[in-house]
Amino acid sequence: MVEDGGEEEAEGESGEVPAAPLQQQRCNGFLPGKEAAGGGRAAPAEGGGQRAAPEAEEMLAAGGERREARLETRLSRRRLAVLAVFSCYSLVNAFQWIQYSILSNVFAGFYGVSFTQIDWLSMVYMVAYVPLILPATWLLDARGLRLTALLGAGLNALGAWLKCGSLAPQRYPLTLAAQAVCAVAQVFILGLPSRIASVWFGPTEVSTACAVAVLGNQLGTAIGFLLPPVLVPNTPNDIDLMAHNISIMFYGTAIVSTLLFFLAGVVFEEKPKYPPSHSQAVLQTKPPEDYSYKQSIINLFRNIPFILLLISYGIMTGAFYSVSTLLNQMIVTHYEGEEVNAGRIGLTLVVAGMVGSIICGLWLDYTKTYKQTTLIVYILSFIGLLVFTFTLDLGYLIVVFVTGGVLGFFMTGYLPLGFEFAVEITYPESEGTSSGLLNASAQIFGIIFTLVQGKLTTDYSPRAGNIFLCAWIFVGIILTALIKSDLRRHNVNSGIMNLDVKAVSGDS
Repeated sequence: MVEDGGEEEAEGESGEVPAAPLQQQRCNGFLPGKEAAGGGRAAPAEGGGQRAAPEAEEMLAAGGERREARLETRLSRRRLAVLAVFSCYSLVNAFQWIQYSILSNVFAGFYGVSFTQIDWLSMVYMVAYVPLILPATWLLDARGLRLTALLGAGLNALGAWLKCGSLAPQRYPLTLAAQAVCAVAQVFILGLPSRIASVWFGPTEVSTACAVAVLGNQLGTAIGFLLPPVLVPNTPNDIDLMAHNISIMFYGTAIVSTLLFFLAGVVFEEKPKYPPSHSQAVLQTKPPEDYSYKQSIINLFRNIPFILLLISYGIMTGAFYSVSTLLNQMIVTHYEGEEVNAGRIGLTLVVAGMVGSIICGLWLDYTKTYKQTTLIVYILSFIGLLVFTFTLDLGYLIVVFVTGGVLGFFMTGYLPLGFEFAVEITYPESEGTSSGLLNASAQIFGIIFTLVQGKLTTDYSPRAGNIFLCAWIFVGIILTALIKSDLRRHNVNSGIMNLDVKAVSGDS
């Protein structure tokens, strides 16, 4: 059924919930209680039974006037357009992140600076994220999805146009400033996949939607590995030609990012007319004035499983950032003059990871085995990095392509797993806040790993730097194994009672 030309009723999971009024539905999906012995339905807490969490009781009271109302969930057609536009401008932002490091020798020669200064053009993304993530997640919660999305797309376009003014050898400070603007844009982008997926998509597609949203960023990295070496070949004896080639890349990026900014303004809305899932419907019954951003942060840092995931996610993703940033240097150390193939290997790594992301998203929607899948992918990433490390110097590029693809499949495929696992174990806290903290952890580890691995690669060999990463990923495996899997959002959507799901307390 389609209403107003923009909303459609989802088969099997949308429309009216058939049996219980709103108060009863909340007891079945959100409040503590116990299973009814016979019919499998949850009974509300009475007398000496379990008491509901205080804030959950407030939610019931707030819904008292609509006691006979029924939860209605539908899927909006607009959700696909929102996901597509977000994925595209996230793609451009990731492209701008990697376009310097994959041409590190070219830009070092063009601007007359060291490789370390070129590495900072990538690391500025990581540095900017850490101090800005809390203001950005507060803005997302206080001002909403649409404003945050427009800020990300707009700053992305602004940074791209500033780069067009840095097309001269002495203008490294300007290109660094422009990259810093793109880095600020990233703060308003990286935390949105899980929020977009939860707010716009139903229970059977939420993990896949999150994977597709992350996929856009990965595809941007892939294009960033492939396209810049083709557009800007190394011509050290002709600086004017080099500047012309760089201008094609910069102006093309600016035009595309501007178009996407205008599309974001047209497509993005705060939320659909109807909630897409029972868990979102429950959250929307809570009055906005009852929400406390400070309390949400406190709840997250009291949640021990989330803290373990925060560290393990930072280790894995930081290792991926480090490998991506230093890939050019690792390849040309053993295969001199193979800058183009270094880009192709990076492309292989990321494209394989995109496939891994989609497969993992589909698998999670089908099985809901969050911890098991996350742990298995973590272990396989560790094995992949070991194989990549000890085959890098064999002298056969085809081997590097294969091992890089295997490594990318698991390391990059891990990214949406972390987002969705965090949302599950922290519900009903804000998806943007949990995702933002995960990304902040990734940036911190990424900065440390890039600096240390870069130093080890320069002073010793790429193998020394990669072994350093392997040791840390092994620590991440142990931390992931210790995470208690409490699928709060899934239990609410399924109507399964879960005593740990509370609106205020995040203690585990």
